Amino acid sequence: MKRTTYLSALIFVFAFFLSANLFAQKRDIYELKTYHITSPAQEAMLDSYLEKAFIPAAHRLGIAKVGVFKPVSSQADAGQKVYVFIPFKSLDALAAFEEKLLKDQKYLTDGVAYVNAAFDNPPYKRIETSILQAMTGQPKFTESTLTGPKKDRIYELRSYEGPTERLYKQKVKMFNSGEMDIFTRLGFNAIFYAETIAGANMPNLVYLTTHENMEKRDANWKAFGADYKWVEMRDMEEYKNTVSKNDTRLLYPTDYSDF
Repeated sequence: MKRTTYLSALIFVFAFFLSANLFAQKRDIYELKTYHITSPAQEAMLDSYLEKAFIPAAHRLGIAKVGVFKPVSSQADAGQKVYVFIPFKSLDALAAFEEKLLKDQKYLTDGVAYVNAAFDNPPYKRIETSILQAMTGQPKFTESTLTGPKKDRIYELRSYEGPTERLYKQKVKMFNSGEMDIFTRLGFNAIFYAETIAGANMPNLVYLTTHENMEKRDANWKAFGADYKWVEMRDMEEYKNTVSKNDTRLLYPTDYSDF
């Protein structure tokens, strides 16, 4: 009888961890690429490639949405970077993507200027890549509900770096336990919230919110700072000193961006 009970307990524990693992696998995986460019010519070449070759090929390969963003004119790196956001359903899908891309003959034809660029005329200076996993509080990306002109929108990309892994995890817990809900209630239109699993500045989390324009963005943050729930969470002992650096990028979407 005791042996039967013991085996039943083992099966229950195994099933619990298996189901937890399967649930975890349902969280999106994101690739966030930052192209560093040095001239308008590189920017034009990159825009043409992304719009006419890369994004259509990504759609053919099952990537429903690809986001392309650039720093607004007030940013110090305006004209120097292009951000590309690519959501995947799993790490396996991400790992297989490039090989599939290079087997797509239409992609190779449409993107020939980029793919076969000469060594002395490259379409970028460097590429910086981060691999992210969606947080449990929002396991899938969402589309912005904004309807105003893309040229006026502000997409705010933030990275919160933690001083230690433990404190970083507390900040992730803070997002999953209520901070996301505040953003939703105040109309921040978040595209994603994610943990960096490979990239620079770890440990850090990354999230992207959207606003109709700069005035609306400023008003949203003012409301957030005064929000009763945020003040309550901010002052909780377990969430103190969890962010050592806030890196904020103000971006706008290209006309051909899916987001």
